[in-house]
Amino acid sequence: MTATEKLRISVKKQIDNADEKSLKMVRAMLDAEEEHDWWDDLSDEAKSSIEQGLKDADEGRLTPHNEVMKKYKKWL
Repeated sequence: MTATEKLRISVKKQIDNADEKSLKMVRAMLDAEEEHDWWDDLSDEAKSSIEQGLKDADEGRLTPHNEVMKKYKKWL
């Protein structure tokens, strides 16, 4: 018996004894696997903006969290 087969048997046993909340979480996880990647749904503009933000972060062009919090504290 392979490791995958052993794992499948173990998971099936746990599912048989799971409560409703756990079953819903497993269902959501399995459904998410079947869906396509959310990235594919983004516009080219949104993708470009995200990629630029990641590039800025990689290059150290960031504002530290504590500075942002000081600036916007009055609205939080």
